[in-house]
Amino acid sequence: MLPYVYRVTPYDPADRDEHGHYTGPEDTHSDHGPVEDACLRAVEAFAVEAGIDRLTVREPQVPSLAHFGAEHPQGGFGPPEVFPDGLSGFHDGAVVPLGVGLELVRLMLRGSGVWCRLEAEGAFAVHVGRDQYLYVGSGLPRERSTARTRALGLFAERLDASPYDLETDGDGIRRPGDDAFWERVRRAVDDGRAGVLEEMYLEGASRWHRLTLDTLEAVRAGLAPRARLAVWPELSSAIDAVLGTLPAEGLVECVWQEQDGRILGAVADADDFRALAHRVSGADAAALLSVHADDRVPLFTAVMPDSDGVVRARWRTEPTPDDRQWAFLTSLHEGQIVTGRVTHIANFGIYADIGGFEALINIPELSWRHFSHPSEVVSMGQEIRAVIIGIDMSRDRVWMSLKPLLEDPMLQLTRQVGRTVVGRVTKIVPIGTFVRVEEREHGFEGLVHMSDLAGDHTDQPLPAPRVGDALRVRILDVDPDRRRILLSHRQADAPDSEA
Repeated sequence: MLPYVYRVTPYDPADRDEHGHYTGPEDTHSDHGPVEDACLRAVEAFAVEAGIDRLTVREPQVPSLAHFGAEHPQGGFGPPEVFPDGLSGFHDGAVVPLGVGLELVRLMLRGSGVWCRLEAEGAFAVHVGRDQYLYVGSGLPRERSTARTRALGLFAERLDASPYDLETDGDGIRRPGDDAFWERVRRAVDDGRAGVLEEMYLEGASRWHRLTLDTLEAVRAGLAPRARLAVWPELSSAIDAVLGTLPAEGLVECVWQEQDGRILGAVADADDFRALAHRVSGADAAALLSVHADDRVPLFTAVMPDSDGVVRARWRTEPTPDDRQWAFLTSLHEGQIVTGRVTHIANFGIYADIGGFEALINIPELSWRHFSHPSEVVSMGQEIRAVIIGIDMSRDRVWMSLKPLLEDPMLQLTRQVGRTVVGRVTKIVPIGTFVRVEEREHGFEGLVHMSDLAGDHTDQPLPAPRVGDALRVRILDVDPDRRRILLSHRQADAPDSEA
């Protein structure tokens, strides 16, 4: 938001109501003549004084309702000489010469089906409001430009802000259409949940794309810069059933695939339903979508980032449950301590609810000690504190661990190195014998190598231990990182000081 804002208008400020709307006798439509030219010269004066010769298009719009039969919502956009190559040059972030920017202002003054903000970041901005009010922003006060505006027969008033400033607060989400997003789309297509993509390349104008595993990359490559995206379920091939859900009245949006493969969409009201049904009856697949925001819920949405991966488009998408989950996951980071409640206990680990999302703690991360089942460590509904150790945004997975918040009891055992203890044999394996060196269930076990159990001479072996036997052993080494304890039976009778 620029600190200096001027309202430029041909109308006397005295002719306004309490809401700032013009109430005087003048026509509020452009005269396509001297008044319009004066407005453009005033905008040019502000831009030149700010040293601006190029402007960036922000939040471009065309009329929002593409009525049935209007396959090209950009129809009536304005003189084709502004963008000779069509709307491909009119998108959020497009940089245009000052002269083209002035022509866009002209189209806005004329109400020619186009609107946008034109900006030079930190220095200049202009857009058109109701009743042909021009709002010019500047990083510095512009006395010469305001004087020039008055000399042109216009009024220039200083405001605190434009009443049409972009509102960026609220619960809207700007999820980037990055590699992780497209991997999510690919998986949704692969498992049959997703089938079409809505590309809102301008505010009020959309294109539809059929999604298959073979077309994903081509669809992605052809999207308009900074477009808003919405991923929807597959279209239905049951055309009669789709048309049978047309309401008795109101507006609907129909999306259908023609036999030549094109995906078309149109908004229709009750008067158009018969023509719509005739048009769609020969389609390969179709779907009806609500035009009401509360009922219009795609699978998930995104905003296309710039080539450097940064989302600079300021518009936000209506958040879906999936988008809210994504936003929550982006607020997490590895090493973060969170509080959750145990919701499920399985043989492989547990799930815990952390703010509406279920994160997984695998068996190795539940405890420093061995246990037979996770239910020995936690119980259903128990509140726990855990550390996030992994996040997979493309698969909506979070892994946690209880261990970083618990003291490793094996560290205490390192102080026992060199001491002799009596433990129970728990397991015999080809390389040796495991002995529990702690007097507790599931206590730490160490290994006595087979060679250590042999006698002084190979023809005089020691009696072979059996599971459950008590065995004197000396603790030779404790390695907490590798979770290994090395024991010796042969050295058990040596004085502790010799360890």
